[in-house]
Formats: sequence, structure tokens, C-alpha cells
Amino acid sequence: MAEMTKVALDAMGGDNAPAEIVKGAVDALTREKGLYIFLVGQEDAVKDELEKYTYDKDRIEVVPATEVIEMAEPPVNAIRKKKDSSIVVGMKLVKEGRADAFVSAGSTGAVLVGGQVIVGRIKGVERPALAPLFPTEKGVSLLIDCGANVDARPSHLVQFAKMGTIYMEHVVGTRDPKAGIVNIGAEEEKGNALVKETFPLLKEEKSIHFIGSVEARDIPRGAADVVVCEAFAGNIILKLFEGVGNTLIRELKKGMMKDLRSKIGALLVKPALKDTLKKFDTAEYGGAPLLGLNGLVVKTHGSSKAVEISNTLVQCVTFKQQKINEKIKESIQAGGLSAE
Repeated sequence: MAEMTKVALDAMGGDNAPAEIVKGAVDALTREKGLYIFLVGQEDAVKDELEKYTYDKDRIEVVPATEVIEMAEPPVNAIRKKKDSSIVVGMKLVKEGRADAFVSAGSTGAVLVGGQVIVGRIKGVERPALAPLFPTEKGVSLLIDCGANVDARPSHLVQFAKMGTIYMEHVVGTRDPKAGIVNIGAEEEKGNALVKETFPLLKEEKSIHFIGSVEARDIPRGAADVVVCEAFAGNIILKLFEGVGNTLIRELKKGMMKDLRSKIGALLVKPALKDTLKKFDTAEYGGAPLLGLNGLVVKTHGSSKAVEISNTLVQCVTFKQQKINEKIKESIQAGGLSAE
């Protein structure tokens, strides 16, 4: 029998907690038999939601946490002062080895701070990186970093490329993933000081398949499987990508309902269009792992519904089965990551 993957799930985080969080947890249990979930949050509220479902009671445990870290709270102060919050309690389960992973749709800042302060970095990893998957013309790519390190050094970006390569190869299943650095042009001499200093280091890194610079317009085409940048650029790319996608979908739906002719056309193309739009739905790809920590920490969208929570929980099982952290540690010991 396969070993269980134990995930601490923040039941109070996000806009739709605890209802959608609990619903996603129950759905994940039906999809993945090797999953055990700690639902961390305000006990009465969580249990009230669980009563709505039939589920394997041997694979869900409610872990009480009386406090909730709100989105607008300063992350460092919140982690320090709210010791009984769902984020802190959940991360401590990972720190203590009781859980393999922690998942939250709550405050991104608190998750990032808690990941580093409570769970801690893998020895030799200079900075953990937030790395979401996003849909492209060719499938999916990984954007690393998109939120953890606004100010990064060249050695950090080299580590990001390596960790992203490991994730894409062993979790997503991309053979020989191509890594590219975000730049304003394809030429090697272009870019700011950070890009210019990082470029030759990536070229020399034997453990990655570096393809050079990637311009923003080529990212949606799937030019690189691992898109490397510091978090300032990464966060802008991610949010612009999501914003343009949502706007296009809204305008498309509006156009299809414009008149009788367009409505008839919409009915004819609906099946094909539904499949295409599903491919570009970020909820299908789960949350963003914070790579480089001693345990897995995953941040999902604040607006996550049950489907994204469920997909993220299943993602955690793959992460453990493929021994991603062990592979990162091995790469560090071999000199493939650390610049320390």
C-alpha cells in the first residue's frame, strides 16, 4: 500500500472559506486514495461544512485554530502575533513532520513569511521562489519567481531555474524542460543589470536546458517551459496574463449574446469553445508551490473555488511521490544549485 500524503489545508483562508475549501477537500479525497487532510481552522465552522458531505472520516481530521490572518494585515506582525491562526498552526504541522504539505488561499504575504520563518529553507537554497503553472499554446509553463523575491541576485535566478526545471520534469512530466530568462529582447546583450549578469551563469549551468532570453509576447506561446525572473517582473506578468484572459472571455461572451445570429453561432461553437476555455482556466492547474522549503507550501488564489483546492491537493500527492524536495537537496549537494 502506498504511503499516505498528509496535507494541512487552511480552511479559513480566501474569499470563499470555509465552504469552498471544505468542498474541495472532500472532492480531493474521492479522487486520490492516498491523501489524508488536516482541515485547520475554527472548529465549529469547519465541522458545520463537513456535515453537508459524505466522506471517508478516517482521512480527514479537523485541527482547531481560533484565529484568522486577514488579507490586509502586515504579514510579519500577523505571523508573530497570531500563533493560533490557521496559517501558523497548519505550517507548524509541516515543521513538526506531521504533514507533508500546507495549502492556503489566504494572505500571500503571510504564507510567504510563514514558509520561510516556520517551515524553513532547504540548506543551501538562498531564496525560496513562488512558482505557478499557467496555460500556454503548447500546454503549461512554470513562472518562477512571481511573488517571493522582488529584489533578487543572479545566483538566486540560477537556483530558480534549477528548481523550476526539477518541478516541470518530475511533477508536470515535461521531458527536458526548456528554461528562459525574461528579457526585453532576444539578444544576449539586452536587459537590465540583473539579466545581463545572470545570462552567462545560466548558460554555464549544465543541469538545465537554457534557451536564452524570452520576450513577454512569446511567453503565452510556450516558448519556454520554465520562465525565470525576479518577483517584480513575475508578478506583473502573471497578473497581466490573468487580467487579459478574463477580459477576453468576458468580451467573447458579450459578443456571442449580441444578437440572434451571434446567439445561434454561439450554440454551434459552444462544445469546442468550452474545451478551449477550460484549457486556459488557471484553476485547472492547482496552486503555486513555494519551492526551496523543507516542506511543501502551496498558495492558491484568494478567490479559489472547490475545483482549484481539489486540484492543488492532488498536486501535493504528486510532489511527494516524485520526491521533489529530495531531488532539490541532491542537486545542491552536487553543486548544481547553491552559490553559498
